[in-house]
Amino acid sequence: MTNTLYLRLNLTAILVMLLFLTTIGTVLDAAFAESARLALRERTLEQTYQLLNASAINASGRLFMPLPINLPDPGLALPNSGQYAFVVGNDDKLLWRSPSLLERPIPKAFALKVGEKNWQDITLDDGKDYYLFGLGFQRTLKSGVYAFNFYLMTELDPLNKQVEQYRYRLWGGLALAALLLLVTQTWALHWGLKPLRKVSHELNAIETGGQDQIKGRYPKEVKQLSDRINSLLAQERARQTRYRNALADLAHSLKTPLAVLRASIDQPEVLRGAVDEQSTRMMHIVERQLQRAGAAGNAAAAPPLAVKPIVDRLIASLNKVHRHKDIAVANRLDPSLSLRCDEADLIEILGNLLDNAYKWCGSQVAIHSQTAGHKLTLSIHDDGLGISQDHINHILQRGGRMDENTPGHGIGLSVAADIIEAYQGQLTISTSFLGGAAVAVEFPD
Repeated sequence: MTNTLYLRLNLTAILVMLLFLTTIGTVLDAAFAESARLALRERTLEQTYQLLNASAINASGRLFMPLPINLPDPGLALPNSGQYAFVVGNDDKLLWRSPSLLERPIPKAFALKVGEKNWQDITLDDGKDYYLFGLGFQRTLKSGVYAFNFYLMTELDPLNKQVEQYRYRLWGGLALAALLLLVTQTWALHWGLKPLRKVSHELNAIETGGQDQIKGRYPKEVKQLSDRINSLLAQERARQTRYRNALADLAHSLKTPLAVLRASIDQPEVLRGAVDEQSTRMMHIVERQLQRAGAAGNAAAAPPLAVKPIVDRLIASLNKVHRHKDIAVANRLDPSLSLRCDEADLIEILGNLLDNAYKWCGSQVAIHSQTAGHKLTLSIHDDGLGISQDHINHILQRGGRMDENTPGHGIGLSVAADIIEAYQGQLTISTSFLGGAAVAVEFPD
């Protein structure tokens, strides 16, 4: 059910949104209810002080309350108004009740100390909830000390209705906000994931043969993916082409040795030597073609490879092979230079090119590198006789091979060129600043 990125993102966003809005709604609901009760408490306390200020005590300690028309709160003068007040003496005797309480029983009052304030929620016989506030008061006269407890009682139904109305608006508003967010989020995800759907359609077209690569324009986050896929597709096509070419070259190269062996069947005196010579030749041909076809050619998947240490190892080996020549080699590669390439392929490329430079140089070989944009160029220079332009064009064409018995540019150069082509690189030959040949290999970064 959740096997699509679109559905996963939608479900995750919906769950986060519901959790967020529910948390906000719960906090706001509790905050409003608490605020409403706090406001009621402050208002009740203020009314109690007003009632206390309007009262009077004579010299004998008798309490006198104002007439109904002089009460600080008009609701205390109206029967069943929802606002009620009464005063209890030191002996819990009822001393006064507000006109609004005339037809109602007096609730059981809680005991209070002098100066004490207390609040309670109570439920009376009429089934309604009330908020009861009490204040302990004491007056000292010449005749004695007199204590009074003032109580104010407020019906909670208006407060509860206010809270319910707020909750209705709050949760209704949050539900509407959730709906709008859901619609906006669905549209945003649909629009945001459009490039991925487009890539999927293009991949389906590639699978069915409708196109050979991804061609659409995509955001940079998706473009990197599409470029990698195109690179892999190009490498796979190059690999297939390389295998077909290798098979064709192998078949073509084996014709001559096989013809020689067939011709030697009627000549027993030369048959043994012909078999030995031509079988060795065929083994070399097979090894060469397998080496070409087996080039990795996957630069995108290969880890960065330090180039200078590999060149140093090749130089050390070639110095031993060509120890009869006094060759000065200048390896001017940056130690931090790296290339995404299979190590065996890089050794094969540079090994063949360096071997040619050693063979054809006079006494100097130099290795340079250059980075420009997204391309890395490795160049090998020698001070030999160089290569003519006509010869360069010939050996760089497919099928334009030098004689395999001639040392120098034959098999090694063709193998290196095939591997470089597998990496979508380019091999060029020009005149070196040393006076000989300069063989440059350009790799895409």
